[in-house]
Amino acid sequence: MAPRAPADCFPGMRRSLSAALPGLLLLLLLFLQQPRLVRSDEAESCELLRLGQYRCNEPKIDEKTQEAENCREGAAWVDCLPAPNVTCRLANGSEFRFSGDEVGFSKRVACRNVSSYSYRLAVALSLFLGWLGADRFYLGYPALGVLKFCTVGFCGVGTLVDFVLVAMQIVGPSDGSSYIIDHYGARLTRLAVDNQTYRKPHPPL
Repeated sequence: MAPRAPADCFPGMRRSLSAALPGLLLLLLLFLQQPRLVRSDEAESCELLRLGQYRCNEPKIDEKTQEAENCREGAAWVDCLPAPNVTCRLANGSEFRFSGDEVGFSKRVACRNVSSYSYRLAVALSLFLGWLGADRFYLGYPALGVLKFCTVGFCGVGTLVDFVLVAMQIVGPSDGSSYIIDHYGARLTRLAVDNQTYRKPHPPL
């Protein structure tokens, strides 16, 4: 007598799995494609790249003014190049993968507004002809220049004070512009303190 084949104990389960298999495969494909879509949506603007993900060109320095070319209202613009294999969103909204040689965005850098007043000449006039008021005439303060001339530099005291003020770049041109100083020369930067300045707390005594 031939042996009987084992009976199928779960016929309903097999039919259910066969019916659900296409749906499971579809869900698996959607799950595998989801990371790609997320990465595409998360591409940030090139202007939001972090330090180390881009480099900016040095501004071109004008030989006459010793400041960045096209300096307007204390700022100039330079081109920035994202690092190789960095993908970000351009200003027009399109995504681009950079190789390190393409310009991704422009960055604003600080510069000084200058006119025609030389720092070296102002210091020289204050040192040698300050008692005649030549430095004040040159910087655009004729009233103070006449006063220094008539009082021989306030008997020398005003000459010394003006020399210190001019040398420390506290007294500048009357039109509000900055001195023409070598771009990598002896420039002084005054740091202002406001409500946003961090103040280190002192431990109690």
